[in-house]
Amino acid sequence: MKNKRTLKMVQMAILIAVLLVMSYTPLGYLKIGLLSISLLSIPVVIGAMLVGPAAGAVLGAVFGLTSFAQCFGADAFGAALLSINPFLTFLVCVPTRTLMGFLAGVIFRGVHRIDKTKTVSYFVGGLSGAVLNTVFFMGLLMVCFWNTDYIQGLNQTMGGLGLWAFLIAFVGINGVVEAIVACAAGGIISKAVSKALRINE
Repeated sequence: MKNKRTLKMVQMAILIAVLLVMSYTPLGYLKIGLLSISLLSIPVVIGAMLVGPAAGAVLGAVFGLTSFAQCFGADAFGAALLSINPFLTFLVCVPTRTLMGFLAGVIFRGVHRIDKTKTVSYFVGGLSGAVLNTVFFMGLLMVCFWNTDYIQGLNQTMGGLGLWAFLIAFVGINGVVEAIVACAAGGIISKAVSKALRINE
């Protein structure tokens, strides 16, 4: 029991360090032309699958806090939201990622119980993290900021779309690529580590 507890602590420390490094370096984002694909959900879902939903929530909170910190000048979009309402910006950044990490762990555990291959569940877990991150972040963003001049100004530059059309256009290919990358990377890495350390067997 003591060895398992120590292993979990070490895993959490490593994943938090990875998240922090990725958050403040280009490693956290995949640049493809004009596209910027966030990779920060990957360490979160890996922790959620290997350590558990609670660990996923902690890692998600770290992800959210680093995202909120970047609103203080490092990210133009976040800085604009912060200038409108700091509290709502915090809600959009932090609780959404915390819940994403927790639910990714819950989904993984549920699927893993019925997954006879003991492999598919890792890719489901990786995919669920990216999808939940996009859904929660964009959903709360629209609830909190849709009627602001800033978001409506962005909407006008896209042709004055309705809410759902704006969401699809705003997320666009970025969300699809993020989901694919998180599914592949999160699934492969988590399965490999799980097999090596005999976790979730």
